[in-house]
Amino acid sequence: MKRVYISVINDLATDQRVGRVAKLLAEKGFTVTCLGRKLKKSPDLKNHAVKYRRYRMLFNQGPLFYACFNFRLLSWLLFARRPVLLISIDLDTLPANFLVSRIRRLPLIYDSHELFTQVPELIHRKTVQSVWKGFESYLLPKLKYAVTVNYSIATIYRRLYGTRFRVVRNVPEKMAYTPREDSGQERQLIIYQGALNVGRGLELMIDAMEYLENVGLVIVGSGDIEEELKARAEQKNLGDRVDFKGRLMPEELVPLTKSADLGISLEEDLGLNYRYSLPNKLFDYIQCRVPVLCSALPEMSRIVNSYGIGIASRERNPEKLAGIIRYMLKEREGGAWMDALHKAADQLCWENESAVYLELLRDCGVLK
Repeated sequence: MKRVYISVINDLATDQRVGRVAKLLAEKGFTVTCLGRKLKKSPDLKNHAVKYRRYRMLFNQGPLFYACFNFRLLSWLLFARRPVLLISIDLDTLPANFLVSRIRRLPLIYDSHELFTQVPELIHRKTVQSVWKGFESYLLPKLKYAVTVNYSIATIYRRLYGTRFRVVRNVPEKMAYTPREDSGQERQLIIYQGALNVGRGLELMIDAMEYLENVGLVIVGSGDIEEELKARAEQKNLGDRVDFKGRLMPEELVPLTKSADLGISLEEDLGLNYRYSLPNKLFDYIQCRVPVLCSALPEMSRIVNSYGIGIASRERNPEKLAGIIRYMLKEREGGAWMDALHKAADQLCWENESAVYLELLRDCGVLK
């Protein structure tokens, strides 16, 4: 029995990338266990092809949380039954995985979903950022197998540490397309899916809603500024035009996304992590054949412009942004972008992207 352990610091419920990697491994005959954390509101996990172990933590943030979580990982992985491979997701699970890989002489894949030390939460906390940079500069040059989500991040890590990072983008599995039936909804629908954190452009989008008529905004996700965003929408008397859905499981999210007329990804240029972000929601919109309005940041605009599936804009004025949205919604009604979305959906899918992960498994020696 070939056992693989995947470690991540979230609760695994909506981490679609980890789910896809786990499913890929299970299909290749591995016994996969995903290790994460258990929160008060964490939903049950339904993927029966994968095992889960989620830890309840005494601390939910700060140095003690990260230290305790890595200690739990270390304690479990040191005595886990005959693993053939460890996969560490992001820098906050790497210390424990790296130590176990050395002690037990196991191959380790480091899967970096972002430029961890450049997230907005760390940029203005120099002491904390320096601690994580210390871990990064010590551990990353020692890694043999590493993967990340886009070429910009891979290039930065290569220049900093000399470590080769392969690229596996956050693309979903290919979805069969069926033309939308007339739902009878009076409003056109804009959707945002993802974390509700600083720098996601959600305040801008809520402000732009004041200048739009017969348009609804659906926000799917949770995060640090969720209550602030709800208060902002209420203050602007937007009523039921801004609908906060909270976190949804993928099987609930996909039908909602398919019903949308426009998908947004309006991240601000707050440090290198956002500047070079390539969020999975962009590819989810594409698979659901929903045109995209995104920020004109390098990785996102490259996808949107090269495939012609929407508009990459630098606009941060709410009224002018509303004008762009009106244009896009009108074009959507006329069928614009649909051929381009079909082409993009056919190419930007997990069935194609997973080949890189399989090559990595072969290089590790765990797959023939």
